[in-house]
Amino acid sequence: MDHLAAIRAFAQVVESGSFAKAAERLNLSTSAASRHVAELESHLQTRLLNRTTRRVSLTEGGRAYYERVVQLLADLGEAEQEASRAAVVPRGVIKLTTAVNFGVRHVAPAIAAFLAKHAEVKFDVQLSDRIVDLVEEGFDLAIRIGGGGSDNVVARKLGETRLVACASPEYLARHGTPATPQDLARHDCFTYEYASPRGQWRFRGRDGREETVRVSGPVHSNSGDLNAALAARGAGVAFEPDFIVADELRAGRLVELLPECAAASSPIYAVYPTRKHLSAKVRLFVEHLAERFGAAGQLQ
Repeated sequence: MDHLAAIRAFAQVVESGSFAKAAERLNLSTSAASRHVAELESHLQTRLLNRTTRRVSLTEGGRAYYERVVQLLADLGEAEQEASRAAVVPRGVIKLTTAVNFGVRHVAPAIAAFLAKHAEVKFDVQLSDRIVDLVEEGFDLAIRIGGGGSDNVVARKLGETRLVACASPEYLARHGTPATPQDLARHDCFTYEYASPRGQWRFRGRDGREETVRVSGPVHSNSGDLNAALAARGAGVAFEPDFIVADELRAGRLVELLPECAAASSPIYAVYPTRKHLSAKVRLFVEHLAERFGAAGQLQ
């Protein structure tokens, strides 16, 4: 038995949730991955996985074993990287997910700049505004705004963005300019599907305390771009990240409302699974993002 190969196969089955997915990621046949795990169980004289026709799950002993060996694999990978760091050339595929608007505006240029330096890296990018389960869906990395995610991920802060309440000059001429956050309750405000809680906008009052206002309006959508476009055409008030509305604000098509009560900044995170050791390609790309997004003005 190749002990290390068997341990790697076992850990990959746990992380991907099936023998077929694990085999694909390890470039093995499904039968070979299954044989590795079976040999490991025989060697340990204990069952590590419960198998059904639909899923696999850890036994109690398997869970304890996984907790130990996954750290062993991470330590081994770290040792190998340290031993050959000077000669490491990032290569392979980075499977990445991020929000649609942020992906198009900022992650795409970051990827282009990274590829110009690291030609042997490829990207598999999926844009989605939902929170993706990185382990279940096999992602190496997510770029998230706001919450970093669940307890089974590691989040590294890359930079910040903030929400901006804004409307067009035409809309304000017709409806008046709100003087306080609570005034927005009387305006046509566009709400966003993935904001939580829905229909509540948060500001910092003049005394520094958080102030929440309940808003409503004629449009609710899952697109910040749509809300910003509607606002720029005089249909109402949008409350969207600065990286979405910055161009419209600079051009005068939108006007920032209540700048003295600006919403608190939201962090931008690089998120990866707790138990997944960062490869050279992912580590370098995260450093690349931190450099770009941490620089003043990069997101506007």
